[in-house]
Amino acid sequence: MEKSKYSVEVIRYNIPQNQQAQFEKAYDAAGEFLRRSKYCLSYTINKGTEEPTHYVIIIHWTSENDHLNGFRKSADFMPFFNLVKPFYNQIQEMKHYQELTLWSAENKN
Repeated sequence: MEKSKYSVEVIRYNIPQNQQAQFEKAYDAAGEFLRRSKYCLSYTINKGTEEPTHYVIIIHWTSENDHLNGFRKSADFMPFFNLVKPFYNQIQEMKHYQELTLWSAENKN
């Protein structure tokens, strides 16, 4: 199996209940800048069901280098960052991963 060439960024947050609406609104607005970026392939915003204060943002970038040296140096980065910056101190993890395996029921025959 060939490894993916793109990079998966995982950002985990712990957001207090009284800030969740603002957090979700901020990421909804910040998504505009991800969608415009030629380096962003997709993203998801996930909220914990067992622990509703936990959020996981997953962003698929064309590469880790494109994320760090392309998107972060682009005109879209500062507007994106300014929207999510108020929640920066609630980040529990922010790292890049390489996807090794992908299975989807959509690909079933």
